[in-house]
Amino acid sequence: MSITIRPYQEGDAHDIAELYNRHRDNPNPVAGGITGAELERELAERDTATFLVAVEDDRVVGTFGLFHSTGRRSARAGELIADMFFVAPAYRNGVITGRLFTEAVEWMMRCGCLVLRLTVNPANTVAFKLYRRVGCVSVGETVPGEDGNVELHNYIPLILRGVFHDLGPEAVAELGKLSSFGSVTHGRDGELRSDVRLVDGVRTVGYALALGGFTLTADIDVDRGLLLGATLTDPDGATRPLRIAEAPYEVEESAGGPPHRFGDDGLTAELDPAEGTLTVHAEGHHGPVFVSTWPSAEADRSAGWREGQARTLEVRPVEHGVEVSERTDGNLVTGTLTLHRGVLEQRFTYTTRPGRIFQTVGLRQGEFALTGPDGAERHPIGTGIGVRDTSEVVAAARTVPAGSALAWTDGTTRVALPADHPVRLITATLVERHLVPDADGTARLRTEFATGTAAAAPRVATQGRPLDGQRKVTVKAAAGGITGWTEAGTKVLRSPAPRTRAFGCNPRWRAGAWVTREHHRHSLATGLGWGVATPEWEQKHPLGLAAPQEGVSWEVTAPERTAEPVRIDVRAPGADEETVLWLTPDTPADTTVVIDTAGTRHELESGAFRQVWAAAASVRLSGGHWLHIAPADPADPVGTRELVLRTTSSGLLVGCASADPEAAWQLSVHPAPAI
Repeated sequence: MSITIRPYQEGDAHDIAELYNRHRDNPNPVAGGITGAELERELAERDTATFLVAVEDDRVVGTFGLFHSTGRRSARAGELIADMFFVAPAYRNGVITGRLFTEAVEWMMRCGCLVLRLTVNPANTVAFKLYRRVGCVSVGETVPGEDGNVELHNYIPLILRGVFHDLGPEAVAELGKLSSFGSVTHGRDGELRSDVRLVDGVRTVGYALALGGFTLTADIDVDRGLLLGATLTDPDGATRPLRIAEAPYEVEESAGGPPHRFGDDGLTAELDPAEGTLTVHAEGHHGPVFVSTWPSAEADRSAGWREGQARTLEVRPVEHGVEVSERTDGNLVTGTLTLHRGVLEQRFTYTTRPGRIFQTVGLRQGEFALTGPDGAERHPIGTGIGVRDTSEVVAAARTVPAGSALAWTDGTTRVALPADHPVRLITATLVERHLVPDADGTARLRTEFATGTAAAAPRVATQGRPLDGQRKVTVKAAAGGITGWTEAGTKVLRSPAPRTRAFGCNPRWRAGAWVTREHHRHSLATGLGWGVATPEWEQKHPLGLAAPQEGVSWEVTAPERTAEPVRIDVRAPGADEETVLWLTPDTPADTTVVIDTAGTRHELESGAFRQVWAAAASVRLSGGHWLHIAPADPADPVGTRELVLRTTSSGLLVGCASADPEAAWQLSVHPAPAI
C-alpha cells in the first residue's frame, strides 16, 4: 500500500496518541500514556507551525511536528523546533523517515522560517546518524544534558532560499530532482562533536551540498542565523560566488548586562535582564531554591524552563524589588516582582493575556507535600515519584485544583506555593501556571520561603559490617575507569570493557566507574549530564588515572580485605562547575535502593522513579548483597556533595557529584542495606 504524507487533520489526535502509547521508544514518552485530547491541547499550546502525518490505509504510522515553542525551549525569529518525529518500527527501513523530513524542510522554505532545531538522544545512534546525514550540525553542547538530549541545527532551508534566485536554471533543475535531503549533504560523521569554526571572532558552520553535478558551499553565522557567503561549482569545476538574498527575519540580540538583585533575610532574588527569568537563592543551598520564567508579551511564545528568547525588557527598581515591562506589537505586560520577609510576590498587568509561566523548585532532597480538597499526600522529592513526568507533553500534566497548597522542604529550607488558581504539575518540582486576573485586573502569584527553620536532620548512620573476604579491583586507562570489581566473590559493577556501548543517554559507556566534568546540577539550561567521557586517560599507577588536558585526576584506595571500604578521591583543581564519579552497579533490571534524603530513610523500587537525589544510598546488587555509597567525610557541607540515581532501560546509573575541587567517596558492600 502507498504511504501518504499530509498535514494534521481534526480527528487525528486519538490515532497519534495511540501510536505513541504503543511504542516505548517514541521521543515524547509519558508514563501511563497520553490521550488524544491531551495531544490536541499540546499542539495548540506549542503554537504549532505545521504537523505532518504519514498515513497508510487511514492508519497513522509516522509524525513530524514543527513548533514555535515547547515546554523546554522557545525558538528565535526565523527558527522552528522539530519534535514528535516518530515512525512506527515496521516502517523505519523504508522511505517514510526521509519523506517526512524532506517535506518539513520544504514547508519551512515556503513559509520563511529557515533554521530547523531538534533534539536527539545521542545514544540512539540510528536517529543521530540519520540527522547528521540530512545536514544537521552541532553548534552548542556536544554532550547530553539532564534531559538526555543534545540539540542539532539544520541550515539547509536558509541556504537554499538565500541563493535560489542566483543558482541558474541547470542547478535549479538538479535541485528539483531531489527526493531526499539525505543525498544532498556531503557526509558528516556520526561523532558527537561541535561543527563550529571560529572565523574572525564569528562562530560559523560550513556546508557542502551536492546538486547533481553541482556543489554548493556555504558559511553560516550560527549566532545570528545568517548566510554569510556561498559559492557554486559547476560540473566542469568552475566556481562563482552567489548573491545572497536578505533573510526575511532578524534575530534579536540580547542586550545582556548584570542581573538585578534584591531580597533580605538570607534570600536573594536575581532577575536576568535578557530573558526575564527570576531566580531565588538561599544562603547555604547549592544552586537556586526557586526559578520563575517571564510570561512574555506574546502569548504563543512563552519562555521555556530550559531556554527562553532574548527580550527587550524595561527594568526599574521599586521597594524590595523591580518592575519589569515588555512591549510587543501593541501589547504591554508589566510585572512587579518583590521579595521581602520570605515572601516572593509577582503581580502582573497586561493589555492582552500573556504566555505561561514555568516555575521550578530547586530543592533536590527532602519531601514534597500536596494538600488539596481531596486530602493530603507526601512523598520524597524526585522525578517520577508521586507525580508522573510529563515534561515531554506538558498538556498531560496533573492539574492541581484551586485552593490547594504545595510545599517542598529539605529540613533547612521550605518553599510553599498556595494555589489560588489551578496549576499544573509537570513533575514534582516543575509547575506550569497561567496568569488569571483578580477583580482589579491584576494577576497575582505568591511563593513563601522559610530558611533555617530547623537544624539539618542528622545523616542516617551507616549500619552493619561489610562483607569479609578478598577484594579485586581493576583500573584500565584505555577504558577510563574501573573495569572489574569483586567483593568476596560478589560482582559490584557492570562494564562492557574493552568494548564501548550505550548506557541510558551515554553513547560511550566503557567502564563501571569513571569520572567526568559536568555542568552544574542546578543549571537551568542543561542540568547534570550523563557522564560522556572524552579525555584520554594516563595510568599514573595501577589504581590511579589522570587527564592532564582536562585538569582531572582520581585514584582508588582498595585494601585487599573487604572489611575496609573502598575510597575514591577525585581532584579537579581548575574546575568551575562539577566533577562526577559515575557508577553502573551490577543490579537486576528491577532493583531496590535505600536512600538517605535530607536525613530521612526511604526505600524505593527502581521502577518507581526516574531520578532522585540523596546524601547516601544502598543499592541491591544482582548477587543479593548491597553496595553502599556515600561521601567519605560525613562532615562535608550539606548539598555540595550529593548522589543522583537514575533509572534507565540499560540499568541503574549513579552519579556522585561534587561542586568542590576535591572530593572523596566511600563504597562498601554489605549483606543488608547500610542505611
